[in-house]
Amino acid sequence: MKLTILGCHSATPRTNTNPTSQVLEINNHIFLIDCGEGTQVELRRHKIKFNRIKHIFISHLHGDHCFGLVGLISTFRLLTREADLHIYAPKGLKEVITLQMKLAESWTNYKLIFHELASTTSELIFEDEKVEVYTIPLDHRIYTNGFLFKEKEGERKLDMNAVLNADIDVAYYRKLKQGFDVEDKHGNLVKNEILTKSANPPKSYAFCSDTAYNEAMLPIIKDVDVLYHESTFLDKNEKLAAPTKHSTAKQAASIAKQANANTLILGHYSTRYNDLNLFKEEASEIFENVELAKDGKSFEF
Repeated sequence: MKLTILGCHSATPRTNTNPTSQVLEINNHIFLIDCGEGTQVELRRHKIKFNRIKHIFISHLHGDHCFGLVGLISTFRLLTREADLHIYAPKGLKEVITLQMKLAESWTNYKLIFHELASTTSELIFEDEKVEVYTIPLDHRIYTNGFLFKEKEGERKLDMNAVLNADIDVAYYRKLKQGFDVEDKHGNLVKNEILTKSANPPKSYAFCSDTAYNEAMLPIIKDVDVLYHESTFLDKNEKLAAPTKHSTAKQAASIAKQANANTLILGHYSTRYNDLNLFKEEASEIFENVELAKDGKSFEF
């Protein structure tokens, strides 16, 4: 699982900082999460292949999280994309995008599929044989979701020494990986746990931006491997967080600790701050394993 931060600052793009956008690579998927201005430039900068992006997740309709989307959709069209593109976003974004395409007479030559979100409770919005994606209802000024990406339990691994010693026919290897007991070549039933090892533990990633301090998300993100949580403000500016429905670094750390997360990544910084290390110092007082998002930085976990 690899996370690449394309942008992690709030409000407006600057010369050296970009609004929210990131790419999650998981089990042969490349998921684009939010699409602030400049996203397609950063995708090119980091050599992420456009044609591998088939699913885009938009948290909410504030501009610093979605103003880059119509440009990206247009570029896909100019590149003669053929693959379907799925967009998971709050209800209303489809209307915005299709109006722009209508007025510009620039309909896509590929299938654009909107999955409109309106539920205030967590729901499964994507699933295949290896990955599930759930919404995480957040507390912001408008309807907003985070997203929880979870690997499914993988197949068991063959212990080849044990398999060969037990004289198991190769035709049963598939059933062994699926957890079944099998017969050896002499008709004796052999227990699966003797012949296989556990799969690697499935990994999970939770994206939570933008939101006020919100303990309601805890049951959804419990024991998550990596939590990206917005930290727009430092604690000294907590009075600004409540009315704008944002969080401080200290509040993000509190959520990570209560959720028993393994790693916390801070982001969505207000551009009022010049020293981002202050965010890490503040959060580390509460939660030990803290990382700072930075435009262009990648995390592998």
